[in-house]
Amino acid sequence: MKIIIAGAGEVGFHLAKLLSYESQEITLIDTHRDSIIYADTHLDIKVMKGDATSISILNDARIEVSDLFIAVTSSETTNITACVLAKQLGAKKTIARISNTEFIEHQEQVAFTKFGIDELISPESLAASEIELLLNQSVFNDTYEFEGGALTMLGLNLSGTAKIAGKSVKDAAKLIPNVHFVPIAIQRNGAHVTLIPRGDTMLLEGDHVVFMTSEGGDEELCKLTGKFKTEIKNVMILGGGRIGSRTARDLTNDGKFNVKIVEKDKDKAFDVADELPNVLVINGDGRNVELLEEEHIQDMDAFISVTGDSETNIISCLLAKSRGVKKTIALVENVDYFELSHSIGIDTLINKKLLAANSIFRYIRKGEVVAMTKLSSMDAELLEFIVKPKSKICNKVIKKINFPLTAIIAGVIRNGQGMIALGDFKVESGDRVVVCCRPESIKKVERLFF
Repeated sequence: MKIIIAGAGEVGFHLAKLLSYESQEITLIDTHRDSIIYADTHLDIKVMKGDATSISILNDARIEVSDLFIAVTSSETTNITACVLAKQLGAKKTIARISNTEFIEHQEQVAFTKFGIDELISPESLAASEIELLLNQSVFNDTYEFEGGALTMLGLNLSGTAKIAGKSVKDAAKLIPNVHFVPIAIQRNGAHVTLIPRGDTMLLEGDHVVFMTSEGGDEELCKLTGKFKTEIKNVMILGGGRIGSRTARDLTNDGKFNVKIVEKDKDKAFDVADELPNVLVINGDGRNVELLEEEHIQDMDAFISVTGDSETNIISCLLAKSRGVKKTIALVENVDYFELSHSIGIDTLINKKLLAANSIFRYIRKGEVVAMTKLSSMDAELLEFIVKPKSKICNKVIKKINFPLTAIIAGVIRNGQGMIALGDFKVESGDRVVVCCRPESIKKVERLFF
C-alpha cells in the first residue's frame, strides 16, 4: 500500500513510524528541514522537503498511484487544501487533520467528500470523547466501544483480592453462569510481551488485563475483581485549551457532571468562561498546591490534566491521587510513558497521537475492517470485521477455525446485539466480529475475512 503523509510533526512522525513497521510504502512530506532529517535518520521511509499544497511536490511523490493521502500538518487550512489537491491528482483516499471540531459535527451538511476529503480527524475531539467514556466507566483504566456499546473493551489491574486472581481463564469463567466477559489480552507485571490468553492461561495478581464485555459484563467484572462502581459527579480539569474546553462542554451538555477548569492564561480563562457558562473557570496555576486545595480538590471525583506539558499533567494527577481523588486522567505526548502509568498510580494516560493513529489505521487494514484500536501500553490491536458470505470464516464454528495462537475472537455483534463468542459459536454472514491480535497475526487474520 502506497501512503503519503503530509506533516512530520508529532502525529505525522508517529504514524510514519507505526506504518513503517508494517512494510508499507511511506512517503513523508514536510517544509521543515530538521523534521525531515530526523525522520530520515530514524525511519525506513522516503522523505521529501516541500509544501504538501504544491502540485509539483505531490506529483514528485507520485500522488497519482497513492492508495492513501494523510494530511496532519499543524495547519488546518494546509491539510484541507492538500487533501483536495491530492484527490484531484489521483489519490484513492484522503484524510485531513482538523482542529475546528465544527467541521466534524457538520460533516453531512457540508459534504466534505464532494471536495475530495474522505475523512476528517480531530485528535482533540478524539481525546475529549475518550475522556468522557473513561469517566462513564470509572472503574476501568482503558475502554473502547464497538457499535455504540454492543461490545465494550475494558482494562483493569488485578489485585490480590480479586476472585479471579490465581485462577485459569477457564476456571474464572465458571464463577458466574452465562458469563458476559472474556479476557483478550494480558500485560504481565514486569514483562513487555503481550499475552493473548487461552483457557489454561493463569490470571495473576498485578496483571493488567483487557476484557471484552457484552451487556452486564462490566458489573460481573466488578464483582469478581473487588472493584466498586463509584459515581463521578464533580470533575476538575487542568488546562482550558482545545481538549479541556471540549471535554468540559461535552461533560456539561447532559447535566451529569459539575465541572471546574483551572487555566493559567488569564485571557484564555476569560474566553473559556464566556464560551462555557455552565463551567466554573478558575484563573490560576494548577501546579500550585494551595490553589488546588482552596478549590477543594479533595472533594473531586475525577481530576483531568490536559495542559500542553506532559510532566505537569503527570505530577498534578499524582497530587490529586494523594488527595483522595478516585479517577485521574493525564494527557501525555511521550508514548513511552504508557508503561509507567499503572506503576506510578495514575489511572489512565491518553495520547493524541495514538488516538489519531487508531482512527487512521482502519484505512490501512485490509479485508472488511470497519473499526480498530491499538491497546494502550500493549503490543496488540482490536479489529472489527464484517463477515461476508465468501469469507473463509463464514458458517464455521469458532473452535474449528484455524486461528493464529496470537489472536482471539473477542466477541461478535449480530443484529445489533453483542455476544461473547466461545468455541461452539457459529459465525454467520453479516456478523461483525471483533478480533484481538498481536501484530504478527494481523495478515493471517485478515485473510480469514477476505
